[in-house]
Parts: sequence; structure tokens; C-alpha cells
Amino acid sequence: MSIRYGARSRPGTMVSTWLNSLVSGAVSTGAAYFAGGYAASVVDTVDRFAFPDDTRTTLGTGLSAAVQSFGGMANSGTAGYFGGGWTGSSDVATVDKFAFSGDSRTTLGTGLSNARSSNAAMANSGTAGYFGGGWGGGRLATVDKFAFSDDGRTTLGTGLSAARSSLAGMANSGTAGYFGGGFDGSNLATVDKFAFSDDGRTTLGTGLSAATTAIAAMANSGTAGYFGGGYAASNVATVDKFAFSDDSRTTLGTGLSVARKAVAGMAQSGTAGYFGGGTTGSNVATVDKFAFSDDGRSTLGTGLSSARNDLAGMADSLTL
Repeated sequence: MSIRYGARSRPGTMVSTWLNSLVSGAVSTGAAYFAGGYAASVVDTVDRFAFPDDTRTTLGTGLSAAVQSFGGMANSGTAGYFGGGWTGSSDVATVDKFAFSGDSRTTLGTGLSNARSSNAAMANSGTAGYFGGGWGGGRLATVDKFAFSDDGRTTLGTGLSAARSSLAGMANSGTAGYFGGGFDGSNLATVDKFAFSDDGRTTLGTGLSAATTAIAAMANSGTAGYFGGGYAASNVATVDKFAFSDDSRTTLGTGLSVARKAVAGMAQSGTAGYFGGGTTGSNVATVDKFAFSDDGRSTLGTGLSSARNDLAGMADSLTL
């Protein structure tokens, strides 16, 4: 088992996605993607879970290299991105892009502003995606922004409130993105919020319910974001929920099906969120699903194609 810590929307209807489905003769229902991580070794695997029946396939084309401890985010209806990571011998700056129309992979000519692992990601779907924090020769506060119009990268003048690794990211698309938890020498409960109108950063008065590293996150855009799992004084099953209306935090009565760290998260916004993989001390293939209607948890009958930790997740919700 290898865990690297120093590791871990709302614009209008995507008319082009609908038109493409008519041309191809198939109607896309969106899908979740869990990529990379550490099984018996570092892997390049990308598992795809089709909405709404959660059937799993494994893409014929995986990541451009086997990596663990990296971030994933998506421009729903168009493409998903996986960036950074640790190959087992070095940090990378690579950003792989998967077009949702056929799940084909390209690798961006411009990667992250520096090689790093244990970073997180979130996105303002239709506009831009953000990779924040991580480890690259030291802990980082850096936040890189990729414009979806041309995949051009800029680096925000204001980064995270503290340099940290093993954090998680999620977003209320069209409004703001959040980076929470992580490790800066000690576990953190901090949640930083970036307003998409100007990329200005504030730090929430109420952070996570416990200082937690190796955590995951996902969001029901327009309603609430969720941070789940990770390591506090021990592995945790906790899922904290932040209402986007006022950023208030509650903790779900039902957490993950088993306490674990180095897990990944993603969501079908409007329907359900998923936490997959991780380690309890042994790697797991478990995928827990939380219905947004009542936050009820179920566990998928078919989990990941292999038990692994330090993976990343993103999803095509079609429209946000």
C-alpha cells in the first residue's frame, strides 16, 4: 500500500451536448469517472460509471501515465480533466483531458505551473477549472486556473490561505469553489472559498467538523457541497455538508460505509454524489452513493475495477 500525502454547474443548458446525441443516435445520460491511484502498484486505470444505472466500464484508454495523488474536475457536457500526481518516482505537471463525446484522451500542451502531487481540483462548469495546493518540493498554496474556452492556464494572484497538501475541492458552479482540509504540518479543518466572479478568496468562519487530511469532496451544484472520509486522529467515515445558501455546515447522520482515507469524490449534480476507493489499512474498491434528495447512503453492487487508494474523481453531469 502506498499513500502519498504530502496526498489527495450552473451556466445554461449545454445545447451542443443534446445536438451531438441526436447526430450520434444515442442520448448521453452522463457518467462518473474514477482514475489512477495505487493498487498493488500505481495504475493508469479510468473506471466509468454510467448514470443513471451506475454500470461500470473501464476505458480502453487510461491516463497518459500511471499516477496517484492528483486532482480531477470537469466541464460538464464537454470534457473532464485530471492533473498532477506522483508516478512512484516523481511529481508531474501533466493535465489529461477526456472528451465526454467519446471518452478520448488528449494531454494539454500546457500543464500545471509546476510538477506536484497531493493536489485538489474543482470547476466552474462552462468557464474554468482550478487545481489547488499539493506537494511540489514543498507544500503549495498555488491555484492554477484553466479556461475551458482554450485550456489556457493562468495562476491566481491569491492562492490558498495556507500552503497544504492532501486537501479536497468542490464547487457551486457559477458562484464559488471551495478547497477544504489537508495537511500543512498538521491536519487542517480550513475551508477556503473562491468567488468565481473575481477569483477572490475568503476563508469560512466554520470549517470542517474535524481537522482532516486525505479527504475527498463533491457537490450538488446550487444546493450543497460535501467533504467525506479522510484521516483525523484515525480514519474517519464523516461526511460534512455545506449549504451554499449561507455556507453553514452540518454533519450527516450516516457517513461512509466504512472509515477510510485517500478516497475520491464526484457527483451527478441534482441527483447523487459518490465517494470511491481509499484505504482502511487495506485498499478498497467500495463506491458509496449519497442521494441528494435525503442524503441517504447506498453502496454500489459493482465497485471499482480494482481496490485502490489515492485516486481522483470527476463527473459529466451534462448540465449544471
